[in-house]
This record gives sequence, C-alpha cells and structure tokens, in this order.
Amino acid sequence: MTGGTRRGRTPWALGLPAALAVAFLLLPLAGILVRTPWTTLPSRLGSHEVTEALGLSLLVSGWALLLSLLLGVPLAWLLARVEFPGKALARCLVMLPMVLPPTVAGVALLQGYGRRGVLGPWLESWFGVTLPFSTAGAVLASAFVAMPFLVISLEGALAGLHPRYEETATSLGATPLRVFRTVTLPMVMPGLVAGAALSWARALGEFGATITFAGNLPGTTQTLPLQVYLLLQDDPESATAVSLLLLVIATAVLLSLRGRWLTARKQSAPRPTADVPQPSERPVRATAAVRPKGPDRTPHPLRAKVTGATTAELSAEPGTTIALVGPNGAGKTTLLRALLGLTDRAEAEPVTIGGTDVSNLPPHKRRIAWVPQDNALFPHLTALANTAYGLRAQGVPKAEAHDAARHWLDRLGVGSLTHRRPGELSGGQAQRVALARALAARPRLLLLDEPLAALDQATRAQVRHTLRTHLADFPGVCLIVTHDPVEAVSLADRILVLEGGRTVQYASPVELTRHPRSSWVARMLGRNAWQGTATAERTLLLDGGASLVAADPLPGRATSGLAVVGPEAVSLHVERPGSSPRNVWQGTVREITAQGGRLRVLVTGEPDVVAEITPSAAAELALKEGLPVWVSIKATEVTFVAL
Repeated sequence: MTGGTRRGRTPWALGLPAALAVAFLLLPLAGILVRTPWTTLPSRLGSHEVTEALGLSLLVSGWALLLSLLLGVPLAWLLARVEFPGKALARCLVMLPMVLPPTVAGVALLQGYGRRGVLGPWLESWFGVTLPFSTAGAVLASAFVAMPFLVISLEGALAGLHPRYEETATSLGATPLRVFRTVTLPMVMPGLVAGAALSWARALGEFGATITFAGNLPGTTQTLPLQVYLLLQDDPESATAVSLLLLVIATAVLLSLRGRWLTARKQSAPRPTADVPQPSERPVRATAAVRPKGPDRTPHPLRAKVTGATTAELSAEPGTTIALVGPNGAGKTTLLRALLGLTDRAEAEPVTIGGTDVSNLPPHKRRIAWVPQDNALFPHLTALANTAYGLRAQGVPKAEAHDAARHWLDRLGVGSLTHRRPGELSGGQAQRVALARALAARPRLLLLDEPLAALDQATRAQVRHTLRTHLADFPGVCLIVTHDPVEAVSLADRILVLEGGRTVQYASPVELTRHPRSSWVARMLGRNAWQGTATAERTLLLDGGASLVAADPLPGRATSGLAVVGPEAVSLHVERPGSSPRNVWQGTVREITAQGGRLRVLVTGEPDVVAEITPSAAAELALKEGLPVWVSIKATEVTFVAL
C-alpha cells in the first residue's frame, strides 16, 4: 500500500487483552447511562441544590484555572528552557499531586495553609485570610490537583518548540517578554489550550482534597462532586443524574482536544513547497538604486575577537562580506552565535560595530540580524508580518513598519506574497522573505547561516544573484556561512577558514584560491592537495610516503606545506607515459562523475588524485571504474604552499 499504514490481522494475544481493557473501562461508564433516570432527568438537574452546586463548581474551577495559568505557565517555561539546581525535584513536585491520594492532598493543604499549618497563622494575622472551609480554600484545593496537567502539557509543547524561532526574534530586537508574547506563546498555543482544558476539567471534578481541606458547606464549598457524594446516600438516582452531567462535561473536553494533549508536537522549520515559479511573483530588481524608507546609512565597520570553542579575530570595513568556511563541526555557527551573545561555548569580546562595543549588551540590543539555516520564519505570521517584526519590536508604528516591509519584499521580488504564511512559500520565496526580514530590521551586522543550502541549483543561482545585489548596498558587514566554494568566491570579499574551532586562513578569494593553507580548503576549491615536507631542492616528501617534484625552488629543507595541483593539470594514460612529466605513478579508477561539460575521475594510488578530463578523452581511454591507469603531472603544475 502507498501513503498509508498496512493493516493486517490483529494477533489474538494482543487483541483479546485490548478488548478486555476497553470493556473494563467502558462498563462502569455505560452503567451510568443505563441507570440514569431519563424521565425525571430535567427536574433532578434543575433542582436548587444541583444548580447552586453547579454554579459554585464553575466559579471554583474558573478561579483554579486562572491561578494555574498565572503560576503554571512561568513554571512550565522554566522547566522546559532553563537548567537550574533542583530541576528534577521541581518536576517531581509538579507531578506529585497527580499521584497522591486526594485525601492526602487535602491533609497536606491543611498542614500547609490551615489555621495551625506552616503558613496559615501568618495569613490570618497579617491579612485576615482563613483558607480552610471557605470558597478560596476550595479554589486552592482544586488548583493544587489541577495545575500539574497544565504544566506538563505546556512543558511538552515548549520543549518541542525549536529555540531558533525565539533566538531569531531576539536578534531582530525583541525583548525577552515580547518574544514570549509574540512568538513563543502563539506557537505553543495548542499545548496551552489543551493543558488549560484538562486543568479546568480536573478542577471541576475535584472531590477528595476539597472535602478534606475546604469541607462540604452548601453554597460555600459544596461543589458538584461533593453534591454527588451526599445524594448517593439519600437519592442514588439523583446522584447518577449529576454524575451523568459531569461525565458529559469531561467527555466533551476530551473530544474537543482530539488527543492533541497526548503528543508533544515538535515545532521545526516549515517545509517549503516545491520551487515552482509563481505567476504572481515579480522578477528581482537588479538595481541597487532603490533604498528602503528611513534606513540607517551610517557605515558600521566590525572589530571582534572570539574565544572559547571557536577562536577567531575579525576586522572588516563597511560593505565587506566575509564567508565562513570549514568542515562540519569547525565552529562556524558557534562563531555567529557568539557574536549574537546566544551561546556559552564561545565568548565574543570585544565586539565593536561602528565604533560601539556591544559585547556587554543583551542580544536584542546589539542590532545584529541573523538568518539561521532553516530561515526560522514565524509560521503563525504572514510574510508581511514576518518582515515587519523587527521594526515593530524596535517601536516603529505598525503602518510605517508595514510600509517598510512591503518595500523590502518588493525589492527582493516577493512583494505579491505578503499575505502568505511560510508554509505556503517555496524554498526560494521563503529565503527571500527571511532576508527581507533581516534587512528591514536595519541591522548594523548581518549574519547568514548557509542561506542557500536548502535550495535547488536553479533557485540557488537566482537567490545568489539577488543576495549579491543587495549586499553591495548594505552599510555594515555581512558574515555568510557556506560549504559552497562558488558562494564563497562569488559573494565574499574575504574568506575566513575555520578548522577544529581555530582560524586557518583569512584572505581574499584570489589569495585563497592561489595559496590555500589547508588541504580541506584546496579540496573545497576543487584542487588536489597533499601535505608533505620539502626534503631537497624542488622535491617534496608526502605524508603517505610518495614524493613529488616541483619546478620552482622550495623554501628550504624540512619545511612543512601543501603540494597543490589543479585537477585539469592531471593527465591519465593507459600505458606508462614516455614523455617529459617528472611525476608519474600508477593507480586505479575508483569513481567517474560529471561536472558541467567535463568528467572528474578519482584515481586511488600513492597518492590519490582527482583528474578532470573531457568526455572525448575518457572515451578514447575507455575509462571505467576499476581500470588501472597511469597518472602524470608536470613539475610546473605543482605549487608548494608553506604552512
């Protein structure tokens, strides 16, 4: 079957116990339906005692829910987002009322808030408040047993919310409270609503803690569950009728939730739709003459020193674009987060932007806009609201912020998509909206973490052109994390190479291409690179034991460095060449791949090498995987880079 779960016969060893479990749970509930006095049900539920108890139950459960929200929401956020001593104990305390016998909970409340309890005498002497045997006591008892449902449900929703949404909002200038109100709360609202509904239903049905702590006083603490307890002794049919009412309310709450509270839904980046050109999408304007309304045109040079898990020093003039490259785990994203002030793994101090040291400022005051790998567009906001978010967080009036947002969306060619939410955008469109949001916030430093990684080749080329156009007009410094050498060379004025959290090279693209200072950089640029040592004039001993001859004199004996050879300078032969090449060895074709109009051939040997040849040359040599070949490289093609 396609697109569904295969349904087979249920094993009797599982089906039979499952059926018994359903019957075990259903039978008592069905008993209420069977024994309900249907003919006299309206009169029994409409009696003064029942309506009074129902009103009190709604009042108590409502106040208990409000108390649970006021105290439980901050507690859930703390448990989900903050590491602190005693966190496991705090979570245990939250869950304890769910497993305690209700009467034990009532006794505990008496010992804590009763007249002779720990806090009760102080409440009475200072504020004249007596909680036991009062409506306030019933509220306290209901909140005590109901709050855990809210906290656990909301904690699960918060734990499933990707922190990049909140971090991105912070980088756009939103204070922590605004981030919680405008991003966190709307995105966890399903979990909050589910937890609140369960908490209210539990408070509505509370019995044991209430009768023990607040008593059973008609009109004061006698809620519906307590009314059922009294009716059961004198009028079982009325007790069954009131029980049916509570059963209907509880069932309605659970059906309205549709099981959502059982699953912590992880909020990840929205999956963009396919990059299909939209008829309404406007072409990108290639001119840099159009300027946003009221932008900050002040030049902002960058000076920064990062230490810790990542070590680097940055110095760049306004309008400079720096590409951060390096293998996975090199510390590129950590460097960006250190500049933002969002990580403890590395520290950026000082961070001077436009002559102002921002290293001691909180992240939302640094004026550093960040576009993470997944864009982190807020899924509950439209493209227009997303783009205007930074300006609104900075106190710009709504109309002005929306005008500026439309301007940037138009400038990036997605002005016709203002009404769409992120889930309705293609990958290229979402990337442009994310970039518009960052630029509209008027940052002094722009950080882009692999902005084109999720795009296909055609869309990547288009967005790269758009990005190049608008970075040329940016008055600050831009840092771009990338693994694509084309992006690094075409977009950046300087390239910072990180390996193992340390700076290996910081140079212009031309210098990096000519003199890569690590084998990883050379391979990234599509060149062969072997680490070795100069042992004699024009002779290199490679780490693997092989040797290469260079045409140019080497720096001197025992100098470590890289031997760099372009793949187009490597020749392949089916027989040992008898011509002039000084470097010849035998290998085996391991892999053949197409790149543009040429073929890249990986040959394993001493050392391994990549050759780039034409399809006609490959056909003439009858190349195939596993074929033994001879490799030759002229000495003039070997470049030695001292390390």
